[in-house]
Amino acid sequence: MSSHPTCGRAAYTLRVTGTALADPLPGTVLDRRYRIDAPIARGGMSTVYAGTDLRLDRQVAVKVMAPALAHDPAFTERFVREARTAARLSHPNAVAVFDQGAEQTAAGWVVFLVMELVAGATLREVLHRRGRLRPDEAVSVLEPVLAALAAAHRAGLVHRDVKPENVLISAEGTVKVVDFGLARAVAAPSTSTQAGMVLGTVAYVSPEQVARGVSDARTDVYSAGIVLFELLTGTPPYGGDSALAVAYRHVHDDVPAPSTRVAGIPPALDDLVLRATCREPGGRPADAGVFLAELAMARADLGLRRVPSREVATAFGIEAPTVPAGPGRAGPGRAGPGRAGPTAPEFAGPRGTTALPAYARPVEAPARSRRGASRLGPADGSGWPAERRRRRTWSWVALAVVLLAALAAGTAAWWIGSGRFAAVPSLTQLTRAQAEARLDGADLTARFDQEPSETVAAGRVVRSDPATGGRVLRGHSVTVVLSSGPPAVAVPSVTGASVDDAQAAIQRAGLRPQVTEQPSADVEAGQVISQTPAGGKANRGSTVQLVVSTGPAIVEVPDVRGLSIDDARQKLQDAGFRVKVRSLRIGNVIAQSPGGGSERKQGSTVTIYGI
Repeated sequence: MSSHPTCGRAAYTLRVTGTALADPLPGTVLDRRYRIDAPIARGGMSTVYAGTDLRLDRQVAVKVMAPALAHDPAFTERFVREARTAARLSHPNAVAVFDQGAEQTAAGWVVFLVMELVAGATLREVLHRRGRLRPDEAVSVLEPVLAALAAAHRAGLVHRDVKPENVLISAEGTVKVVDFGLARAVAAPSTSTQAGMVLGTVAYVSPEQVARGVSDARTDVYSAGIVLFELLTGTPPYGGDSALAVAYRHVHDDVPAPSTRVAGIPPALDDLVLRATCREPGGRPADAGVFLAELAMARADLGLRRVPSREVATAFGIEAPTVPAGPGRAGPGRAGPGRAGPTAPEFAGPRGTTALPAYARPVEAPARSRRGASRLGPADGSGWPAERRRRRTWSWVALAVVLLAALAAGTAAWWIGSGRFAAVPSLTQLTRAQAEARLDGADLTARFDQEPSETVAAGRVVRSDPATGGRVLRGHSVTVVLSSGPPAVAVPSVTGASVDDAQAAIQRAGLRPQVTEQPSADVEAGQVISQTPAGGKANRGSTVQLVVSTGPAIVEVPDVRGLSIDDARQKLQDAGFRVKVRSLRIGNVIAQSPGGGSERKQGSTVTIYGI
């Protein structure tokens, strides 16, 4: 077995080369409690083992960090802190973190994380086997991923490494996200890491992680949008000869619509992918909760059914395989002390590697004691004396009454303490109608207000009061603030100014100038003749129309010979010329300069000669 340089923090992925390497950890007991059984996954940063919690007698997954990380004190300190934070996250779609620790063993210094063991496969394995998913399957897989991320974001935790390798699908079809907090632990400034380990898998990294090394909830939204793109098309949006080339495209290119790769993808899913993968974080859904709400609305609008969990497992061919056994427990299909790993069926992994799913040992029900069965009598109670059967019946009745009373008391306490209240749902970026519908579903009403916003489109929700997650008495109102568009700014008066000065003044005011040209005999070339609007206020970013003079127009001089002096003067003035008369007495025009049919600028002088 050998690690693949692109595996990163891929959860539950193992590369098999046919060469068994000695692994000193199987059989080791960590913290006098967790026995390491057999490796089930290897990556560049860690190895995942099937293990046994000897205290609780249950199967667990033990993630052991690579020696290069384990010997870094800064990493160890930060790993412990982030593991404790991740352990506080409790959600059915997040792999539970049970424990963490670091200790010296015969194999060296070991830093480890104890997690829930999931029987199934990674989303990466599903994509390798299936290729792209149907839209209803893709949405049904991504919704629980976003639900886990939303719970993390509400708790102030950012994943930072969302990718198919960190999404597990159990044999029951349950989707779970793994490795919360680990990316932040590895990102300690003093940690000696391989290139790419801090940023995670480069195919899913956000532009701000590459360009500025920063991340927040919108970073996870970007990565989840890339995952949705891959679920719909079968491949990530960007490829390249190197990780640097792919990272460059995340920073400088816009993610294409999935329908440009695969025909027939609904426009609503195209729009959702493009919003989630906007290069500017402010253009994305604010967090995974908002993304989840928009995805649910898109699914409802498109009429996509939610694929049941069991159907997901069947469609993806996920079955619970045999668990690798610990030392001394090797059996058919299990890994013993001298074996390199599990012998379960292989699945295709990244770049030609062989990926094996996670394993879990089925828990067997204890066999009923034959001696106990003969002493207690038949299971239906027919062997009991009548009196004892009556006592048993009344005991059950009394227990039912107690339980019902406790249930009633608990319901009343819940109603008084929290049942009367409803949590404010996420409304950001919704339209007025969508916000009303969502509040109505939460047994709340809406009271609308408006305020300008440069980041939220007009008519969509900027915020709510109380904010998302706040508690309000059922039936009461929530103030929903809608965007009225960008704030209004004063329009500067630039009539008569040069076109360059006018454009600069309008841009400084936060407006956009648009220039059209027009000849004018009264305004010098290059100066503003008029503007629209001429003053007052306009929304920031709106357009101001400028009409700029090109100078006098060139027109043809009319021929006025033979006309009376008065008629000739009027005709020339109507054409835009000044008139000079040279005549000894009033009569008809016998000559003109310049002559009729020649071209001159409007406003120039034409001399007429009369007799």
